[in-house]
Amino acid sequence: MIIAVLLYAGNILVGKAINDLPPVTIAYIRLLIAFLILLPIGIRAAWRHRSAFRNHIGPLLVLSLTGIAFFNTFIYASLQFTSTTNVAVLETVIPVVTVILSALLLKERLRLIQWTGIAISFGGAVWVVMNGQPSALTGFDWNRGDSLMIGAILTWAAYSIAVKKYMHLFPPFGALLVMTGLSLAILFPMMLGEWVITGIPAFDAGSHSVALLYLGIFPSFIALVCYNRAVDLIGPSKASVCLNLLPVFTMIGAWALLNETITVMQIAGSAVVIVGVMLTTQSTRKKQAGTVPLKKTV
Repeated sequence: MIIAVLLYAGNILVGKAINDLPPVTIAYIRLLIAFLILLPIGIRAAWRHRSAFRNHIGPLLVLSLTGIAFFNTFIYASLQFTSTTNVAVLETVIPVVTVILSALLLKERLRLIQWTGIAISFGGAVWVVMNGQPSALTGFDWNRGDSLMIGAILTWAAYSIAVKKYMHLFPPFGALLVMTGLSLAILFPMMLGEWVITGIPAFDAGSHSVALLYLGIFPSFIALVCYNRAVDLIGPSKASVCLNLLPVFTMIGAWALLNETITVMQIAGSAVVIVGVMLTTQSTRKKQAGTVPLKKTV
């Protein structure tokens, strides 16, 4: 989850850096790059288990639409209108929604110490993005981009539940290949419609290429593999709580790449987030200590 969150923080920073490109175009090109990378890795497993994909087309579409096609489309659309800070603070709502859905749909039970950890990490995440001034929430500048983030919150929470419920039906890399292919088919006509409305975007062979390669390789492939495995190991609620580290890593990335300053209040909030995440996940780590997870077929 640490690897996944680091790469997702880069997703926000890079997505903001190239927001001169329209959002569906960014989402489509990054998925096309990921598909080309996944093709030699997952094609054999996808073909060998093709009957599983046919028999479970419903769950496959849920996974594809929520986590692959639309989550990042909502993110990039949101970044057209709002700041990385607003995106980061709104993403801290994802763990809360995921925990509620896990309790309702998966009957997942958390102990009191884990609920405490969720509350602490959520509060710490808000503290980080508000720079130690929670009263700033009253002046939160709600705009069209923030409204679009509601779609991102709901789709990722639904994806987290679907991963735990359905991902075991498919071979991991084969499933990612098929899900990415389906998402490309879904987004292609949307991208063409976007071009009709906004015009064909002008691509910069330098900055755009590097940014899109990052988005296609790291958040679209490596982070997704890490996140799916984390959900399998510790469940959607505990995995999603680690997303409260996102504003912390985004802040560090903005400091390293954009020369933004980090305040003492933000450092304190980051420490609170880390404590909360540790409280939430500690019982799972203890339970799994000494066990060897079964290897999955690629």
